Amino acid sequence: MREDAPVSLTDKPLLGVLKGDRPAVPPMWLMRQAGRYLPEYRALRADKGGFLELVYDSAAAAEVTLQPLRRFGFDGAILFSDILIVPYAMGQDLWFEAGEGPRLAPILAETDLSALTADYSRFDAVYETVRQVKAALDPSVTFLGFAGSPWTVATYMVAGQGSKDHGLARRMAYQQPDRFAALIDAIVDATVIYLCGQINAGVEAVQLFDSWAGSLSPLQFERWVIEPNKRIVAQIKALHPDIPVIGFPKGAGAKLADYAAQTGVDAVGVDETIDPYWANEALPKGLPVQGNLDPLALIAGGQAVEEAVDRIRAAFADRPHIMNLGHGILPDTPIAHVEALISYVRREGVRD
Repeated sequence: MREDAPVSLTDKPLLGVLKGDRPAVPPMWLMRQAGRYLPEYRALRADKGGFLELVYDSAAAAEVTLQPLRRFGFDGAILFSDILIVPYAMGQDLWFEAGEGPRLAPILAETDLSALTADYSRFDAVYETVRQVKAALDPSVTFLGFAGSPWTVATYMVAGQGSKDHGLARRMAYQQPDRFAALIDAIVDATVIYLCGQINAGVEAVQLFDSWAGSLSPLQFERWVIEPNKRIVAQIKALHPDIPVIGFPKGAGAKLADYAAQTGVDAVGVDETIDPYWANEALPKGLPVQGNLDPLALIAGGQAVEEAVDRIRAAFADRPHIMNLGHGILPDTPIAHVEALISYVRREGVRD
């Protein structure tokens, strides 16, 4: 352990890092840690018949949330849900096509937002999941809620499904900026309601996932990523000043520095395409960071993982750091490699 490294001030290591601690062993969780790489998840999902049915069965969703904690002993639990619960509550129909992914209707490229009738009771089952997880969670584990950021959610609402280039949403943002701004505003409002509901039900920190932030030009990034996330953070802080907010604008590249400096997030997620040494220099001093192991390195395992972990740890040695992936864990990740990652991080942390 480094002589200048402060001892953790909390019995929740991950929450402590979000508040500025630098423990000898970085706390760890993995994005999508409750998912298809786990046989117990696959069995439960098959029993429920579909993804949305699993999300809306609070007892089952709580079980899925807890599965990776039992198996791996992570420092963080991430709520099992989906970013598209927000457009569903805003009034779009939501379903999942087998092998093809989510579908939303009506498609907002063709239909005005005013045609939707919001039903925020669609959040209630998620809040119940939070309560059930909270009651069962080890007190040392930090419970994370989440939502999609407005730009990413809008790409699905406009197109009615995922897309490779998010062209329909980008086109609307350029050609009908007032119409697109109204959609972003509505998503901001719904997201604040959703996250505050999760907080009231028991989560201890929240993460904003902007999975498609990398598809925007710098000016569009400022308008549709930085500004909406800034508003969400400000509203959450006004109501829940002690709840940390993690921002994760995947693919932001060099724009990550402006995002971190301007949105007011308490921590920032770093994806695997970003050099951790660059991130350490470019991000505000002392800002906690999360990441940024390549999910494919985890599939490779062995020396590839150890070298990547060593580099990440060295780059972020002087700031609060949460070990995580640069994006979600992949379905074909060997469980043994996850176990080896945890063992290596915790063993090497003690040696520092």
